Formats: sequence, C-alpha cells, structure tokens
Amino acid sequence: MDPLVWHKVAAVSGVAALGLGTYGAHVFKPKNPAFKEVWHTASLYHLVHTAALVAAPITKHPTIFGGLLTTGILAFSGTCYTVAFLEDRKYARIAPFGGFAFIGAWASLLF
Repeated sequence: MDPLVWHKVAAVSGVAALGLGTYGAHVFKPKNPAFKEVWHTASLYHLVHTAALVAAPITKHPTIFGGLLTTGILAFSGTCYTVAFLEDRKYARIAPFGGFAFIGAWASLLF
C-alpha cells in the first residue's frame, strides 16, 4: 500500500473532526450536560490523532501506525460521539478497544 494514502485518510478524518467539533460546540444541546463533555473528549481525541495520522507515511511501519490510529479514532471517538448523541452509556463498551488501538499505534513507533 502506498504510504501516502494515510494523508487522504487524515484529510477525511480532519474534515470529520472539525465538522463534528463545530457541531458539538455550537449545535449539540444534550438534556444531560455531562454528555457535552463526552462529545468534547471525542472531538479532542479525534483531532489530536488525526494530526498524528498525517505523519504515518514517515514512520517505519506506516500501515500499522495509520491503521491503529484510524481504528482508535473510529472505535474510541466514534463510540464517544454515539454515547453523547444518544445520551446512553450502553454503547460505551467499544471505547476501551479504541483506547488500546491508540496505545498500540504510539507503541508501534518504538519498533
């Protein structure tokens, strides 16, 4: 796989991160204000790891790093967005797997 594909993945993820962050800041009005913080956490992790994704092509193992970051964004941030939007924590079960994917991505830089 061409390592530069991760720039396209980062571009799509960045557009989504900014759109969802803007929605969360200006439109999202949950009944329970605690879910606003969940949305904020999802947005923060989404944007930070999207920025890291831009560097995937220059890593020693771009497919591992990029794949794990993308998995983490989808599993962690995606789950947090879902939990906040639906105001239901029963969907939070997948979030830890996303967190482990983030950890794995960063750890992959050691090898």
